[in-house]
Amino acid sequence: MKRNFVKSASAAGALGLLLIGPGLANAEDYYRKTKGYRVEPDTDPPAYVRNLSRTQFEQFRDVDWLDVGLDFRTRYEYRENDLRRRNDPDTGATLNKWRDDPDNLWLLRTRGYIGVKDILDPLRFAVEFEDARSYNGLYERTDSDINEFELIQGYAELYFDDALGHNRPISIRAGRQALELLDRRLVGNNQFRNTTNNFEGFRVRFGKKQNNWDLDTFAFQPVQRLKYDFDQPDEDTWFYGGVLSIKQWSDFITIQPYFIGRKQNGDPTNKVVANRKPDLDIYAPGLRVYGEIPDTGFDFDADINKQFGRSGSLSGTKQTLRQHDALAYSLELGHTFDHDWKPRASVYYGYGTGDKSPTDNRNERFDAFYGFNQPWSRNDYFSWDNVHAPKTRLEFTPYKDVRIDAGYGAFWLQSETDAFNRANLRDRTGQSGSFLGHELDIRMRHKLNPYVDWSLSYARFEPGDFTKSQDRSNTANGPFTSEASNFFYFEVSLNAFGDGKL
Repeated sequence: MKRNFVKSASAAGALGLLLIGPGLANAEDYYRKTKGYRVEPDTDPPAYVRNLSRTQFEQFRDVDWLDVGLDFRTRYEYRENDLRRRNDPDTGATLNKWRDDPDNLWLLRTRGYIGVKDILDPLRFAVEFEDARSYNGLYERTDSDINEFELIQGYAELYFDDALGHNRPISIRAGRQALELLDRRLVGNNQFRNTTNNFEGFRVRFGKKQNNWDLDTFAFQPVQRLKYDFDQPDEDTWFYGGVLSIKQWSDFITIQPYFIGRKQNGDPTNKVVANRKPDLDIYAPGLRVYGEIPDTGFDFDADINKQFGRSGSLSGTKQTLRQHDALAYSLELGHTFDHDWKPRASVYYGYGTGDKSPTDNRNERFDAFYGFNQPWSRNDYFSWDNVHAPKTRLEFTPYKDVRIDAGYGAFWLQSETDAFNRANLRDRTGQSGSFLGHELDIRMRHKLNPYVDWSLSYARFEPGDFTKSQDRSNTANGPFTSEASNFFYFEVSLNAFGDGKL
C-alpha cells in the first residue's frame, strides 16, 4: 500500500511541475476561498489561533515566531424526536431504541494551542489540547460529545522555506494532526461537533496554499476517541492520498484533482462482537473545481468522486468480500447581489449511491470517509451516501458583524433497498418508497466584540413517506414516532487572544 501511495504522490507531483513549472520563481498569493456554504477548510493553524505578536499584549510585538490559542465554547441543545442512531456506550453496538423524550444537552469545549515556527527552522512543532464534556443529557454519553483532557494535535515538522523556489516550501510533518481537505465532505475535523476528528501519521506538502500550485499528500491512521482515556490510533486502518491544487487561474477557477484511499485489515473473528470488522480496500479518485464567473456575481463549487475496490460484509464470524463500486457528486451554484446586505442565494444538488442488494457480490454504497455533515443537514441526519439532496439557501449580513442564513432541503434515498444510514432505518424489500423528508433551518451569528461570538439556530425536519412508514406502530424496528424533529441551539464562544486585528 505504501508503494502505491508513493507512486500516486510522485505522479501527481510530476504533473504539477509539468503544468506549472514556469511559475516556480514567481510565488504570489493565488489562494481564493470558496463561496460554497460551509465547505471552506479550516485554516492551518486553526482559526482560533493567533500569532503572539498580533495579540493585545504589546510587550510581545516582536515575538512573531510563536502561535498561541485558547478558546472556550458552550452550547445548549434542545432536540425533540431525534432520529439519529443510538449506540451502546460500552460495546459500540447499534441500539434498537429511540429517543422518546426531548433532550436538553449542555456541551462544553476548551481548546489550547502552542506552535513554534521560524526561530528554529527547519524544525517546527505544534501542540493542541482539547477538553470536551457534556451535561444534562438523557441518553448515552458518546464520543461525539465527550473527550476529556485530550491531545488532538502533537507533531514535529521540517519546513524548508525555499526548497522549490522563492517562497515555495516543502513541509514534512509527523505525529498527531488535524486534517481538512477539499470541500470537507470527505475529510473534515468537524468543528461543529463537540469533539474532533484527527489522525496519526505523516503529511508531506509541496508548496503552500498561496502558491499557484501545491500538492498535499498524507498517510494516516485515524485516531479512535476514548471518552475518558487517552485516544489511540486505529492500527488496523490506513487513510492515505494526495490533493493537487492548481490555482494559476484562481480568480476564475481552482482545479483540484485528488486521490484518497482507505485500507482496513479486518478482524471478523474477534471474541468481542462489537469489535469485529471486515476487510476494506477502497480507492477514490476525484475532481473538485470551484471559482467565480467574473463580473456576474455568480460562483460555483463542484466535486465528483468515483470509488472502487473491495469491501467485506460480516455474518457472524463469516466474511464475504464484495466488489466496491460507488459514485458521488455535488454541485453548488450561487449568486451574490449588489446590495449593502451582501445577500447570496444558492442552489445545491448532492448525490451519493446506495447499495442495491445486500446479497449480491457488489457494494454500491458510497463511503463518506471522515466527512463533515453539517452542509447536508443541520439536524445531522445525512451524509454523502445513498442520497438525492436538492437544497436552496439565502445568506446575508443585515448589520456589521451579524450574519444570517436560512435554507430548505429535501432528501430521497438513491437506493430504496439500502438504509437511511444515520437514522438506522432500512426496508430491504424497497416497498417503503424513497422520500426521507425535508428540512428547514435558520441560523444567526453575531461577533459581539473581538473576544466573544454567539450564535443561535433552529431546524425542523418533516419526515417523508419512507421515514413515516418505519414508525414503530407499523414495524418493530422503526422509530418511536413519525412526528417532525425539532432542533434548537444557542452557542457562545470566547477567545482569550481576541480576533488578531490590531
